[in-house]
Amino acid sequence: MPSFDTVLEADLVEVKNAVEQVAREIGTRFDFKGTSAAIELKDKEKEITLFGDADFQLTQVNDVLLGKLVKRGVDVRFLDAGKVEKIGGDKVKQVVKVKNGVSTEDGKKIQQVLKGSKLKVQGAIQGDAVRVTGAKRDDLQAAMALIKSELKDLPLSFNNFRD
Repeated sequence: MPSFDTVLEADLVEVKNAVEQVAREIGTRFDFKGTSAAIELKDKEKEITLFGDADFQLTQVNDVLLGKLVKRGVDVRFLDAGKVEKIGGDKVKQVVKVKNGVSTEDGKKIQQVLKGSKLKVQGAIQGDAVRVTGAKRDDLQAAMALIKSELKDLPLSFNNFRD
């Protein structure tokens, strides 16, 4: 039976490269000289921490990060920015998580989209992916197009296509 997997995977190597480029740029830019502006990658490339003297500086570091990610071909919808936290004195930090894997709620949304359509396909949540199976290849290709159009806020990709 033909099937494919709907996944949510960022290219973690490109994310790491972008963070390293941002760190290098922070070290050389004039407006960041003598400040506590910094960027750090933690937890096996799934958590980026931004540091700065004020909220404004955090936004500048975030803008540089987004620019580097776009240049490297990483969709910025993978990023989930947390709240700005105060740390000692007047310094602030922000944790940005890199989404990896389809969450249960998003998997249920995908299943609802497939059930709502009149396509003869089924979606099954398997760990952090959603396996879509159907009788015909054309139905699966239509399901891919439907999922992409309905769930625009998720940077979904499809792999493991079997005929």
